[in-house]
Amino acid sequence: MSAILRLAKTRPFAFGMGYSLLKTSGCDLMVQKVVEKRDEIDWKRNIAFGSFGLFYLGGVQYMLYVPIFSRLFPKAAEFASKTVAEKLRDGPGIRNLFAQVFLDQAVHHPLMYFPVFYMIKDFVTSDKPDPIKAVGEYQKNYKEDLVALWKVWIPSTFLNFAFMPMWARIPWVASTSLIWTCILSAMRGGSKEPVTKPVFVAVDADTMALVTKTVVGPPPRLDPSQAHVLIIVRGRDRPGIISTITQRLYAQKATITTSKMLSLGDEFAIMMHASCAPDNLTALIHGVSGGSPGKASRLRETRTGSVQVEDDGITLSIRALKPPLTEHTPQPAVVAKLWLTGVDRPGLLFHLSEAIAEQSLNIEHLQTEQHETAGASRHFSVHCHVVSSNGATPDVAKLKARLMQLESQLDVRCSVDIIKQLA
Repeated sequence: MSAILRLAKTRPFAFGMGYSLLKTSGCDLMVQKVVEKRDEIDWKRNIAFGSFGLFYLGGVQYMLYVPIFSRLFPKAAEFASKTVAEKLRDGPGIRNLFAQVFLDQAVHHPLMYFPVFYMIKDFVTSDKPDPIKAVGEYQKNYKEDLVALWKVWIPSTFLNFAFMPMWARIPWVASTSLIWTCILSAMRGGSKEPVTKPVFVAVDADTMALVTKTVVGPPPRLDPSQAHVLIIVRGRDRPGIISTITQRLYAQKATITTSKMLSLGDEFAIMMHASCAPDNLTALIHGVSGGSPGKASRLRETRTGSVQVEDDGITLSIRALKPPLTEHTPQPAVVAKLWLTGVDRPGLLFHLSEAIAEQSLNIEHLQTEQHETAGASRHFSVHCHVVSSNGATPDVAKLKARLMQLESQLDVRCSVDIIKQLA
């Protein structure tokens, strides 16, 4: 430790640059592996943080905090060496302390620190760097960035300028930055869409991912010992439709495993899976497809074997399902969940489904949502459960690389959770 302190005092500039490099690079690696739980490190992103730490935090900030601030505030070092009692009696020193904090937090960081960070990140991670676009990205995020910055740095800066000798200013900044870099990496590291930006009111992207990853699972497995039906209802929306359908299912002692319902303007649609005892299948079909009391219904058998009912503007279709012969069905080599979210635009689902199809993965369960945000744009999220098909063995590494490519191309966030992978 004494050798490190001696190096910091004798060669503060080199020490600050090296320490800042190791700190920023290490913090980003920790966020990627521990917080984001990435299987593969995004090295371009890590190089961006390391470069920013080496050249700006270790170099530019040293010049600002030591030579420049020493000239602007020539008694700063003398004030830092005083006792607390002496500081409290030093009015000009206290005013200079506040002036240093103001210049650092209200001038340096908003006008230099963040623009340089966004430009370095864009230069390292983009195929076609565009400094103007990078600064424009900062302009969109500056309020959120500065609020997060000031929560950490205003207290730290007061301590730094009030108590640290000149040689220790950069090590103190770098030490505080261990926490701040983790926050910055999580906020602005992965994609140009902020991690903490709400997907919809009061719910951020990570929370949305956590919830939907547990909700959007595999479709119901059809138990061969039970009879199964698929029910589809659509028509003019009005109160009581769900109540009527579920009452009929309850009367036949049927169990609902999965259901989806949407109200779209004046129309609605329901898709539902239910199961019952095999000897009760016929009664279930007739019970669910029966017309409303006192109203005439048109019942007909379709070519697919389903029963379809048209009743007062509502079309109901119910069809018996046959469970697959599991003993002849090969186990999938890969079972996974995939998730994508970003600012809504045409083609997001197409690009994701194309990446899934490239690895011969079959989508078993898919859910998409468009979410209102506080701004003018809307967010779009896709959540799906996939399995490999026809005995294929997907290349998981290529799938993950393809998703990272989509993140860069579409300004979205993607993730994949491998639930099962045969060796």
